[in-house]
Amino acid sequence: MEILASQVNGLTTPRKKDIDPKENLWSAILSEVQTQSSTKLPSNKSVLVLGDNASGKTTLIAKLQGVEDPKKGSGLEYAYIDVRDEYRDDVTRLGVWILDGDPGHNNLLKYALNDSNYAHTLVILTLSMTTPWSWVDQLQHWIKILDDHIAGLKIDPEEKQQCCQRLVTVWQSYCDTIDELDPGSPIKRTNRLSSVDDDLDALPLPEGVLTTNLGLDVVVVVTKTDYMTTLEKELDYRDEHFDFMQQWIRRFCLVYGASLFYTSVKEDKNCDLLYKYLTHRIYGLPFRTPALIVEKDAVLIPAGWDNMKKINILYENMQSCKPDDYYNDIIAQPPSRKTVSNREVEVQTEEEQAFLTRQLQLLQQGQTPTRGESPMRSQGSAGKATTRTPGSAGAQGSPKKVDGKLNPCTPSGEGVLANFFNSLLLKKSGSPGGGGASLPGVTGISPRATNGGSDLVTANDTISMRTDAAMELDRMTRSVKKDLDFSDQSDC
Repeated sequence: MEILASQVNGLTTPRKKDIDPKENLWSAILSEVQTQSSTKLPSNKSVLVLGDNASGKTTLIAKLQGVEDPKKGSGLEYAYIDVRDEYRDDVTRLGVWILDGDPGHNNLLKYALNDSNYAHTLVILTLSMTTPWSWVDQLQHWIKILDDHIAGLKIDPEEKQQCCQRLVTVWQSYCDTIDELDPGSPIKRTNRLSSVDDDLDALPLPEGVLTTNLGLDVVVVVTKTDYMTTLEKELDYRDEHFDFMQQWIRRFCLVYGASLFYTSVKEDKNCDLLYKYLTHRIYGLPFRTPALIVEKDAVLIPAGWDNMKKINILYENMQSCKPDDYYNDIIAQPPSRKTVSNREVEVQTEEEQAFLTRQLQLLQQGQTPTRGESPMRSQGSAGKATTRTPGSAGAQGSPKKVDGKLNPCTPSGEGVLANFFNSLLLKKSGSPGGGGASLPGVTGISPRATNGGSDLVTANDTISMRTDAAMELDRMTRSVKKDLDFSDQSDC
């Protein structure tokens, strides 16, 4: 027993002397906490969304957020997306900046992308399938704005060089093979994101890749791909048109080392995959979906997969166009396109002086002898007078029917009406083609021309004729009403 005790004491004594201070209990705890904190998702990451108005920026981000009813703002909007690491049970928020497509708001870009968050920002460029003819102008416009803005930032040259090299490494180290590890294992996170030091033997970049390196992860997203069926029906788009569009935009993505996604929020295509890819590129979370190029409305091409040889496959289906053709010659804007909103066409009013001048010219052209002589006033065209106006002074007399219902009963009534209408038609003053003028200071008489001669009609005679005409019209109305009542009774 004593031997055993001495042996135990001999074993334990030197072990206490050989204990390293780094292996102290508290040091172990602090080291474990530090290790766990380094694996947590960072909270300083952000996404910048650029694109023209109506390109689907707000709707796309709302879909990634899980929001059903998105509300579009103006200027520079801010939102966030909840990101969860299921394996480590960690949650963080990914900030999202959405810049309005109005050029007047470009100065707000400095709040979303600056010196401090340059290395932690991913850029999304949105295009809409509803206007494929404007893709070239839109991409060149927003890339230029982004490039000019980055050039104006005071970024540490070493930091920018690291960002640019990181993009190069992504393309050099991309691999389609999936290892045999557990799909949910965190080891998968670093398997495809190799460091610069580990890629000493990496292959050179393919032809045309990253010729313009902005140092930022760029994802080109084509929204509203469900509109392809409308393009086929209304504008006669064929597969070769969509292949031409795809090969062009894929060549553009090669230049800037960008990824490409075709999405449709309406049909929920590639939206979930876009969310997973963003978390993969920003946080290093696993992304095991390979490139998708079979379905024309659900294309998915991650950064590092594409090259010119793969793009050349699309050239086989292009019969009526060539890859090097000017884009807008093949995908041209239609001359007349149905608008979604039912806006009324704006009416442009004519300048007031121009309108009055034109009316004066029309009036001057209208003062001709042919316009001044009316058939109603001409004695030589009595036939026209009788056909145009009942009771006019013609040789054929008045028609027996004034209209379909009124039938004057006595010739005396026709005479009274004829005199009244003749007084109006042959009245010289106030007529458009008459040569006389009214006398504003004289109310008792008015000139009148009858059969080439002139006589005076007093105001009392005029009033008398109007009174007689009114009485005759009233009598005729009562007579016709009685006839109608009598006919109705007889029918019964």
